[in-house]
Amino acid sequence: MEDLSLHVLDIAQNSLRAGAKVISIEIRRLPGKDLLEIEVEDDGCGMDRDLLSKVTDPFFTTRKTRSVGLGLPLFKMAAEMTGGSFDISSTPGKGTRVKASFGFTHIDRPPLGSMSETIVTLIQGNPDVRIRYREVTENASFEFDTQEISQILQGVPLNEPEVLQWIKDHIDQCEQELLNNEHLL
Repeated sequence: MEDLSLHVLDIAQNSLRAGAKVISIEIRRLPGKDLLEIEVEDDGCGMDRDLLSKVTDPFFTTRKTRSVGLGLPLFKMAAEMTGGSFDISSTPGKGTRVKASFGFTHIDRPPLGSMSETIVTLIQGNPDVRIRYREVTENASFEFDTQEISQILQGVPLNEPEVLQWIKDHIDQCEQELLNNEHLL
């Protein structure tokens, strides 16, 4: 996958397959620590120790349509290639947390890509799932929560084209302001 946002989308789709009703995504850009962190947490069905021990094996998948599962192994490899780390924890019946850290300035770190497109894609196909998105820099942050938007819209579906466009534009604008304030562009 070219962009880290596509890895985030893949992990969130795993969360949806696990029955998640809430998916939390956090991006932390910390260039002063030479660190980019990505964390995805869900309230899905979780995994037992045996399954958890296999999920980073590229020759293991729970899907029946193909015999390999490359999403998590490639995400782990991308993090470790930059001097970063990868961690996954899960509790049956409670959910799963995936966290990866990347060397912020490392030449092998893939670009983050468009998180707004990732969030909109998740909402478009799953308007009833609560998506919480948070982006943090060393001095500022912003948060987006579909539950808050749903309350404001009072019954208008989140996956209406105009709403999706507003969400994309809103996240892009917040991210732009955050990065401008941190001089990360």
